[in-house]
Amino acid sequence: MATIFEPSLSTSAMRPPLSSADAPSMADSLPNINFGFDDLRERMARFTDRFDEFIAKGRKRVLEERNQFRINVAELQEDQRMKVKDIEILAQKSSHHSAALSAQTAETAEMQSAIAAITQQRDAHAQHRDRLRSEIATYNKQISQRKTAQAQHAKELEAQSKLNIPELDFWETYLGLRIEGAGQVDRLKFVFSHVDERDWEREAWFELDTERREYEVVNCRPKVEEGEVEACVDRLNESRDLGSFLRGMREVFVRRMR
Repeated sequence: MATIFEPSLSTSAMRPPLSSADAPSMADSLPNINFGFDDLRERMARFTDRFDEFIAKGRKRVLEERNQFRINVAELQEDQRMKVKDIEILAQKSSHHSAALSAQTAETAEMQSAIAAITQQRDAHAQHRDRLRSEIATYNKQISQRKTAQAQHAKELEAQSKLNIPELDFWETYLGLRIEGAGQVDRLKFVFSHVDERDWEREAWFELDTERREYEVVNCRPKVEEGEVEACVDRLNESRDLGSFLRGMREVFVRRMR
């Protein structure tokens, strides 16, 4: 606060009338100055209050910001920990997924190998089936041909048997011929007696195989010349004349007994 100086309050006016006994001093001659200390003190007190309030607010704000910073740091650390945990979980899942993919790849390769083996086996079975079908068709054809041949042969035998019955009776009665089974299908045994002049009971026989169209003598007792037997069989296969064949075989045995 500025000092108020009033000119009307001069030194001479303020001093009392001088007496000879009371002389004026230097202090009395100084002007009366009002510095306003009370107002200054009040203003300083208000400033101090505002400054303290500012400091308190600043400290509070700093504490709040520090606490908030700590909270933010804690949250960031928690987020980082959770993210690290999530990364570990994802890494574990990725490892399990990779292992599952590897197992699936191996299983797929194994299945493909099994499918290839099954396909190869199927193709082999198909080829075997086609081969069997071809063989069955061939066998059926052969069986049909054999049935036809056997039917024709049966007809021929039937026709021949009708012609041979009188002659067969003649052979059995007058030529000592006996026809027996040889123990096998399509094989006949012809037994001759009275072929040895020294022993009329002695017998000679041979077995005739009629399974094929070309007849064949397979066994013969007693042993005779093979060429003579083959000649008789060749004439039989050419002429189909069983009577001439039997007469020829009897003559072969008679010559052998002599």
